[in-house]
Amino acid sequence: MPELPEVETARRRAERALAGRRILGVAARPDPIVFEGTTPRRFARALEGRRVEAVRRRGKHLWMELDARPWPLFHFGMTGSFEIYRDPRERPRFWKVELAMEDGTLLAMPDPRRLGRIRLRHEPEREPPVSELGFDPLLAFPPAAELRRLLLRRHAPIKAVLLDQGLFAGVGNWLADEVLYQAAVRPRRLASDLSAAEVGRLRARLLAIVERAVAVEADSDRFPRSWLFHDRWGNHDDARTARGERIVHETIGGRTAAWVPARQR
Repeated sequence: MPELPEVETARRRAERALAGRRILGVAARPDPIVFEGTTPRRFARALEGRRVEAVRRRGKHLWMELDARPWPLFHFGMTGSFEIYRDPRERPRFWKVELAMEDGTLLAMPDPRRLGRIRLRHEPEREPPVSELGFDPLLAFPPAAELRRLLLRRHAPIKAVLLDQGLFAGVGNWLADEVLYQAAVRPRRLASDLSAAEVGRLRARLLAIVERAVAVEADSDRFPRSWLFHDRWGNHDDARTARGERIVHETIGGRTAAWVPARQR
C-alpha cells in the first residue's frame, strides 16, 4: 500500500506536471466502487476546463486545487498510483480516470484492486475523510512532550497506534515497523507505557525516516541498507537484518508486524 513517502512523491510529481496548466479533457471509466459520492460523468464535468493551481496532500490523501470548486480528492488504496505520460498509447492498465492537459501531458490513476477512492470535495481539509486525519509528520507534527501526552491515553500496542490515521496520518505498515526498529521499541509495548525518552526517539526516527524516503522519491533501492525495510517482507524463519539479527513476524492489531527481539525492548 502506498504510504506517506509514496503519496508525497506522487504529489510532487503531479504538481510539477500539472500546476498552472488547464485541464482540456477528462476520461473517466464507470466504477461505482472507486468513484465515491460522485459519478464519472459528474467528476469529468467538474474538472474539464479548470486550471490546476496546486496539488496538496495530507496523510495518504491528495487533492488538486483548481481555479473553481469542487476539487478532486484521491486515495490510492493498496494499488493505486498516478502515472504521467504524453503518448496516449502509454495509458496504464486498470486506469480509472485520465486528465489531458493543455500542453499534452496526460495523468492517469490506475487501481487494479479497486481499493482506492476518487471523490469531489469543496473544502477537502474541512470535510471527511481528510478532516478526520491526525498529524502529518511532514506538515505539522507535535513536539515530543505533547506527543507523549497523547500516547498516555492510548492503552493499545504502539504498532497499532502508529497505524491509527486519526493520530499518525500517512503512517502505514512498513513505515511503522521501520520506526519501531530504529527507535528500539517492541511493537507490543503499550503506547501509554512508553517513557519520555522512548517517545522522543520514536518521534525523531519517524521524522528522519519520512524525510529520507521522500528525499529519494520513495525509491526503496535508495533507502539505507541498514533499514529493516529491505529484509522485513515475507514470513521466513531464517529472516535476518543486514546486521544478522533475527526478524520475527507476528500479528498485532490485525496487521503483520516485523520486528527484531535483539534490538527492540
